[in-house]
Amino acid sequence: MTDASLDDRGRLTLPKEVRERYGDRYHIVQLHDGIKLVPIADDPLDALRDEFTDVDKSADELRENARKAALDEAGR
Repeated sequence: MTDASLDDRGRLTLPKEVRERYGDRYHIVQLHDGIKLVPIADDPLDALRDEFTDVDKSADELRENARKAALDEAGR
């Protein structure tokens, strides 16, 4: 873990190792007890495609399965 502090203009500089590993863009998530920086991929669509390469079903099939599961859970 690394400490960082704000400069006189309110800017936070991340250590070089962090920037090299995760990139230069982050989404800031406010939690009840702090904040979390979530890296934003240079091309978010490519990142999603990479994340779901092992999914064999189409979006329509996934949507239909989710709909059926929701109906079953609701007792219909």
